[in-house]
Formats: sequence, structure tokens, C-alpha cells
Amino acid sequence: MNTILSKSPGSEIKEHISYRGQLKRSAITTGPGLVWLVLLLLIPLAALGVISFLSRGDYGEIQLPFTLENYKRLLGFGLLGFDSLYPAILLRSLALGAGTALICVVTGLPLAFFISRLPARFKTPALTLVIIPFWTNLLIRTYAWQILLAPESWLTRFVHAIAIGNVGDPLYPGTFAVAIGMVCDYLPFLVLPLYASVEKLDWSLAEAAMDLGANRMRVFRHALLPQIMPGLIAGTIFVFLPATGQFVIPDLLGGAKTVMLGNAIQQQFGQSRDWPFGSAIAFVALALVMVGLWLYARKSQGKGGPDLL
Repeated sequence: MNTILSKSPGSEIKEHISYRGQLKRSAITTGPGLVWLVLLLLIPLAALGVISFLSRGDYGEIQLPFTLENYKRLLGFGLLGFDSLYPAILLRSLALGAGTALICVVTGLPLAFFISRLPARFKTPALTLVIIPFWTNLLIRTYAWQILLAPESWLTRFVHAIAIGNVGDPLYPGTFAVAIGMVCDYLPFLVLPLYASVEKLDWSLAEAAMDLGANRMRVFRHALLPQIMPGLIAGTIFVFLPATGQFVIPDLLGGAKTVMLGNAIQQQFGQSRDWPFGSAIAFVALALVMVGLWLYARKSQGKGGPDLL
């Protein structure tokens, strides 16, 4: 006996109600977050993008026409010819971010491995010590470094005792002070994701490589590094991107002698009252962030790295 299967009108109504119910539940759970995101992120970003193509009036007002002059000026092409000021600021900021990331990698790798090899009862206190700087405001930490790096401080005397710098010279303001402040503030951003990867290491691969005659450097390069690469890339991105736009630390510890990308944005929205040009700089900084996240997504695809996009 053949049975004809068909949906009754009641079942279709139930499915329709169920679908509408799911929409309602989604609206209740994710709706407030989406509204918050649209109002406080997407709309301001869209406004910033539009302003970056507008012009500055004689008294700092935003006005038509639409123009690409703000982006040309950022690249160095102004009314008086080529000016390397803003390209130099951009390259200097990228160099600061890259240098900070490199020092954090060199210091963070041994620290992550050291914490991962500690007994279980000591790992949580060790990780707590890593994130303790976040318990204090960035500005307060930076002012504290001014005191620590003053000419009469014990840290300055110790550095001079090991033949770094001239006795009596302050360590701040200067490049050394900026490097110290940047590394201490951004090191946890690299150590935490790197530690998460180190904790998952398959040490049997390292043992197999040593059994095959590989030295320690080859073991690290071929057996360990590929396993921790997702965490290393993530930590490097987390350090490089905010360090590139940092302006508080270079401004306070560098003596306000060197302008960075963040300083340029602050100046255009503040003293210069050139919002279109400041918006263009901010959009270029945002583009750097997006390119960095895109590169990370490509590198970590299929490697077990955390999904940032």
C-alpha cells in the first residue's frame, strides 16, 4: 500500500511560527549588540571616511568640494611639491611597531616556554605576574618609568655601571626609554597567545627529531616553531598594530621630540583643526590594522590559530 506523504497545513504554520520565533530570539539576543555596533562604530567610521575626502575651510570648518588632497598630502605630495614629513612619520611609526614586536618576540619566547614548563601550581601566579601591569593605567605606568629612568634613580646607576651610556646622563627622554616603555606595556599581548600555543606542544616530535640527530636549533626550527606559529603570529599582530599607533609613550618618554602616527592624528583633530586630514591619517591607520588582520588570517588558516575575523 503506497502512502502519500504530505505536509499538513498545521505543520507548515508551525514551521513558519518556529522560523519567526527564531528571528525574534536572534533580535533579542544579538539585536542590542548590533545596534550598539552600528551606532558607535560603523556610523562614526562612515562619517570619518566621508570627512577624509572633504576640505578644510579657512577657519577649520569642514566643507566641500570632495578631494583626494588629504591622502596625497599624507603621501608627501602637497601644493609646494614633495614633502617627506608625513611619509617619514608613517615609516617611523611602522619602524617603532616592528621594533617593539621584535623585542617582544625575543623576550617573550623564553618567558612563554619558561612558564609552560613550571609545575601546575605555579603557572597561574606566573601568568598573573605577566598581566599585573594591566592593573594600572597606561598613563600612570608611563609616568612611573620617568621616575625610574631619572638620572638619580637606581636603575640609571645600574645601567651606567654595566657601561651603557655616560655616567650622569638620564636614560629619559630618549630612544632607550621609549623602547623600555613600549616593551613593558606590550609584552603581555605577545606572551599570552604564545603561551596558549606552547601549552599545546607535542613534545614527542622534538624527541623524535633529537633521536634522528638534530641539534637544539634544528629541533626548535622544524619541530617546535611550526606548532607555535599561530600563537606567535597572533601575538606579533597584537603588539605591532597598537604599537604603530601609540603616541603617549613616545611623547612622554621620548620628550615629545619625535612625531608618531598617533601624535599626528591628535594634532590634526586638536591644535590644527584639520579634521579632513586627520580623518585621512586615521583611515590609513585603520587600513594598516585591517591588512595586518588579513595577513594573520591567511597565515593561520588551517593551523589552529584563533579566528580574529
